[in-house]
Amino acid sequence: MDRRGTSELSPGPPSTVDPDRVRELRMREDALFAERTRASRELFERAAHSLAGGVTSSFHASDPWPLYVARGEGARVWDVDGNEYLDFHNGFSAMVQGHAHPAIVAAVEEQVAEGTHFGATTELTVAVAEDLAGRFGLERWRFTNSGTESNMAAIRLARAATGRLAVVRMEGSYHGHAEIEPAAEIPFNDAGALERRIEETRPACVLMEGAMTSGGLRPPEPGYLEAVRQLTSRHGVLLVFDEVKTGLTIAAGGAVERFGVTPDLVTLAKSLGGGLPSGAIGMTSELSELIADGRVRQLGTYNGNPLSMAAASASLRQVLTPAAYDELERLGDRMVAGCEDALAASGLEASCVGVGSKGAVDWGGDHELGRLIWLWLANRGVYTTAGRQQEWNVSVAHDEQTVDRYVDVLGGLLAELTPRSSGSAHA
Repeated sequence: MDRRGTSELSPGPPSTVDPDRVRELRMREDALFAERTRASRELFERAAHSLAGGVTSSFHASDPWPLYVARGEGARVWDVDGNEYLDFHNGFSAMVQGHAHPAIVAAVEEQVAEGTHFGATTELTVAVAEDLAGRFGLERWRFTNSGTESNMAAIRLARAATGRLAVVRMEGSYHGHAEIEPAAEIPFNDAGALERRIEETRPACVLMEGAMTSGGLRPPEPGYLEAVRQLTSRHGVLLVFDEVKTGLTIAAGGAVERFGVTPDLVTLAKSLGGGLPSGAIGMTSELSELIADGRVRQLGTYNGNPLSMAAASASLRQVLTPAAYDELERLGDRMVAGCEDALAASGLEASCVGVGSKGAVDWGGDHELGRLIWLWLANRGVYTTAGRQQEWNVSVAHDEQTVDRYVDVLGGLLAELTPRSSGSAHA
């Protein structure tokens, strides 16, 4: 297992940032944001009359209004005001291929001319399943349209296989917007707590990420996933890896490959479809028999949609290659090292961590500081995920220059926040 960074996230070290200085800078950055994003404000006011909350997902909402994106290309996006950004949000990590990758565009254009939906399985679907089986080491696959659907289907299959209902999950985890009940939560990286909860609840499955991505990024401790695999196997509990965020972003075979532990079920979405909605469930051949013989019905009109499968096939075979993962790893290392250097220069305390294309800086749960960091970066042409702790996702379209720009912009803010700062503005 490989882990980069100074320490784990959550809980992080105490912050030495002055809250009064954060509020002062926040007021200034709010005013600059409002000036730069007038068209987004106008579109938000319009959208509020037809979209609940003015957005299509609650995750899109942001104060004072969301950025409305007009287009993307490579490592960049442009908002409706025409502002250009280096994109480290990347569609909640879905766009590890970069925006409008030529290979994916060509594959989708070719499939559009052949038909967009049939309600039948295509050869492309079979090819994608074969590729995923090779990457994740699970023999059988089915497709869905989102991470929520994938996790719902995996839980249903686990319950049918075991005859039990309870699900054990990690504290603070997110597995989609569907309710998972009955569910019991335990701390991540605590094998003892897992064993006690399994004995108490006799669950159908343990549903978890191989590396926690909710509220930052938290890799597994050495030996933890191996202990989870041993415990679940011993107690007859199925192990489900939710790889909606980590699958195809931290290694070719996601957390399964990176950490060397194979679960009974894997769920995918986000980066699978190269920007088109798609999800998948990988399973052992034994579990697949429950679906094959009809004991479990896994259904969906758009499962394995030809456009999504065309994009996924092009992504797996032409974009997310071994060389691409080597470059993602190198750029991810550069991001972590750059942020650590910027923190060291500022004298401020925070924790950096990175796994593959993903990384984060944890400031101890300071949400006001998190909002300031998002505003500061956005106002200087660096787009990240709103409403989160400071985190990033690099893509195959990023390079050293884009990574270094992120670090430089962050360094400017840290200089403003350091106690020895004179308070002068940094661009």
